[in-house]
Amino acid sequence: MINQVYRLIAPKQIREDFIDLKIDTDDIIVRPTYLSICAADQRYYTGSRGRVVMKQKLPMALIHEAVGEVVYDPKGEYQIGTNVVMVPNTPMQNDDVIKANYMRTSQFRASGFDGFMQNVVSMRRDLIIPFSVEPRVAVLLELTSVVMNAVENFEKIAHHRRETIGIWGNGNLGFIVALVLRKKYPQSRIFVFGVEEHKMAYFSFVDDTYLINDIPSDLKVDHAFECVGGRASGTAINQIIDYIKPQGTISLLGVSENNVPINTRMVLEKGLTLLGNSRSDYGDFKKAVELMESYEDVCEYLSTIISEEVIVQSIDDMHKAFDNDLNNDFKTIMKWEI
Repeated sequence: MINQVYRLIAPKQIREDFIDLKIDTDDIIVRPTYLSICAADQRYYTGSRGRVVMKQKLPMALIHEAVGEVVYDPKGEYQIGTNVVMVPNTPMQNDDVIKANYMRTSQFRASGFDGFMQNVVSMRRDLIIPFSVEPRVAVLLELTSVVMNAVENFEKIAHHRRETIGIWGNGNLGFIVALVLRKKYPQSRIFVFGVEEHKMAYFSFVDDTYLINDIPSDLKVDHAFECVGGRASGTAINQIIDYIKPQGTISLLGVSENNVPINTRMVLEKGLTLLGNSRSDYGDFKKAVELMESYEDVCEYLSTIISEEVIVQSIDDMHKAFDNDLNNDFKTIMKWEI
């Protein structure tokens, strides 16, 4: 079967490749319908990953956040047209201790091999999950699953005093972390800390929001989630260290290309736990689907962080989506009609 794959070959250069799609007898063919642009995609698209990494990874189709429709199932378990979310993390082995998203042998779409910018995608049967919510919102399931993974880790490690939880970062990730925590811990007081004042209005479901240069000196949190990433992640982590109570847990979710300095002296003095979180697995996606399907307001809130929907019918439309995304406050999604 001939498939069209839209690969990044150099910064801001996308090429249409025709490939022979090899279909395993058990695989399901899915046609993408909605794709969401992530900061990781932008780092590749703009070339900010660095020359060495770009040379290793390209050419490669971008996007790891996507939903689609089943167009072929050799076993007939899924009806044609069934809406499914596609899990980008592809485990190559099982482990009784290490989750699939942390296994070094796992492969991840739009990082180690082609992402979802394709006409159709051949998916392993264990890597698709049907859903019943609106597809344009369901495209945020991947990012929500990342948060579900972080909250699961937090639940296992953090001490039981969870009266106040702080979230540093008021972008896409910070928004979804705050929303999930609101549902998970309705009795907790949830605070969001950020640098962009106009974004704070979106966080109407939390207890309070603060600009990072205007935090009350007596405010303290039991635990914190860092959702900043990039060059500012070090500053965010150190500010968290200042405002967190002893023996609290700092859940790290922000990705930085470079090492950042951390005040380890106070980490030791306060007995803090720094908890790393990255990506998600099938189980996290299942929990994300259940969350969206169980709470109508979750989908309503998530829809507010879709800043722009770009209809994609050509490579020019793809460039438009990536270029516009750089100026959007929150998520840019692509309605895939190519």
